[in-house]
Amino acid sequence: MLICPIAAKIALLTALAAAAPKHPTVPPIGSPVADFCAQDCLGASHCLADLAHGEIVVLAFVGVECPLAKLYSTRIVQLSGKYKSRGTVFVGIDSNRQDGLSEITAFVRDNGIPFPVLKDLRQRIAERVGATRTPQVVVLDHDRRIRYRGRIDDQFGFDPANHAASYHKPHPHQMDLERALDELIANRAVSVPETNAAGCLIGRDLEPDARSKMTYTKEVAPILNRKCVSCHRPGQIGPFSLTSYDEVAGWADMIVEVTQAGRMPPWHADPAYGHFQNDARLSDEEKRALSSWAAAGAPLGDPEALLELPKCEEGWTIPKPDQVVYMSEQPFDVPENGVLDLQNFVVDPSWQEDRWITAIEPRPGNASVVHHILIFVLPPEGDQPDLRGDDCFLMAYAPGFRPAPLPSGYARHIKAGSKLIFNVHYTPNGRPQKDRSYVGVKFTESKTVRRETTICAAFNRDFQIPPGATNYEVRSQYVFGRDSLLLTLTPHMHLRGRDFQYQALYPDGRRETLLSVPRYDFNWQTMYQLAEPKLMPKGTVLSCVAHFDNSARNQNNPNPAAAVVFGWQSFEEMMVGFFDAAPAEEASISDSSLSFALRLPFSTYDILTIVTTINLFILAVLVIRTIRNK
Repeated sequence: MLICPIAAKIALLTALAAAAPKHPTVPPIGSPVADFCAQDCLGASHCLADLAHGEIVVLAFVGVECPLAKLYSTRIVQLSGKYKSRGTVFVGIDSNRQDGLSEITAFVRDNGIPFPVLKDLRQRIAERVGATRTPQVVVLDHDRRIRYRGRIDDQFGFDPANHAASYHKPHPHQMDLERALDELIANRAVSVPETNAAGCLIGRDLEPDARSKMTYTKEVAPILNRKCVSCHRPGQIGPFSLTSYDEVAGWADMIVEVTQAGRMPPWHADPAYGHFQNDARLSDEEKRALSSWAAAGAPLGDPEALLELPKCEEGWTIPKPDQVVYMSEQPFDVPENGVLDLQNFVVDPSWQEDRWITAIEPRPGNASVVHHILIFVLPPEGDQPDLRGDDCFLMAYAPGFRPAPLPSGYARHIKAGSKLIFNVHYTPNGRPQKDRSYVGVKFTESKTVRRETTICAAFNRDFQIPPGATNYEVRSQYVFGRDSLLLTLTPHMHLRGRDFQYQALYPDGRRETLLSVPRYDFNWQTMYQLAEPKLMPKGTVLSCVAHFDNSARNQNNPNPAAAVVFGWQSFEEMMVGFFDAAPAEEASISDSSLSFALRLPFSTYDILTIVTTINLFILAVLVIRTIRNK
């Protein structure tokens, strides 16, 4: 249902370059490469001249923390084995200033890399061959001349019409490295000698300007602490930490690129509509500060002036949970390939009395293969959960989805004896894996609760997107059965989602746009938290409209020739406008009417269908009675 973690990590800090990278003059294709020597992670020295003269050499530039470099490591290993018998040798190069030898050693071991990976101090090798990103490959012919430089293939990149949104094709269409090697082996000229590499900028050794007023301690660290460290710290979705000067300085140029392009921090709402307390955007002033600091060589500043890092509960976004519930006693085995059906794990959390939940956070046991987690409540009566109901869905995990505690006095009610269902979607990553996901729950006493909160949905499953459609519209609605407070908005679609909008149609005839996401990015499932609870009077219609692109123009589209209907798998589609709501009037939690009137799990379409069915039934009865009378 939700997004692929691989795709989400790529979108987090890997990029198809929108601007020329900062490095010395790039040697043109055909330039000779002089001999170089460097040590591998074990201290052994390797020189270009040591390689057999008749072999083709592939220099594979990698980085231990770059998401795309980690993803492509398996493919690089496969290609090295495929072309070994054809006179081709692979050599790994790590040019990042922030990557230590111990980290490189772990990267080599964890990814089963059979060829040496050299540490390129001060980026001398990268500059000699014109490498700027990871992963990026440079192919040298028998005479040690550059014959190809660029990407491995075209499976990952950024939408040409929207450089802030990444794409993840099911399979590559252009096998650029393989084509170049095949042509060289056949003694033909490389037909496409250079391509743009999608990936992370190499972390270069910079020369700090001692005169710069922009320093890490004074300007940069406070910005990162406010806007980035919540994700970029150990145990969170960020693929690397931004909690120390050495780490941040290595990513300085990349930080500038992604913040200027609007990729980071991730935020997709149109600023013309609504106000949200979790608005992650950087101000223009903050962007200028980051850019000026990097341009000045990333100076440290006064170490004594460095502020303390924000206090975060280790491994959690929410406050420390009162209970952690695992999906199963034993890990689930995820195969190396294939498409898995959704897995359901029913767990008894042993809640012998009613529970009031103020915060809940699902977490993957193995983020490399967990596509999403949905947590449903199975009530003691044994009813099956249904997304149309307002009391069955509890919380979700997906990369980019950051749960937050409910406001003071608000809580979700769970009946005693209820069970939890972990609905988990796995995406195999090429290696057998194990996963044991879990959820953390924060409770409160019933006497502290003034309003019961429910997760509701404007939900539509009755649609079919035609093959090739570029802007197919789907609508859904939710009618509030009593005065209610709207707390959050969470649009959800799959790979073909293009845009999403929430509107409120008030009983007095007014219409208000609450949220507009003009460029929906499936890599990020954002819960937009309203700055203040918003009153939805009884009878208000929450209307959602979404558009889908099922054409070949959509780089994420798994199959433009397919007619797409509702489904839980990411190659199918969903159109759900999730939202949190609570009664507008404070009430005792023992009041059985507290949430009853709020829940109207039928859309206008559903109601019309029911009414039509009843009318047809009545008409049929009248017809039969008339016939009998005659």
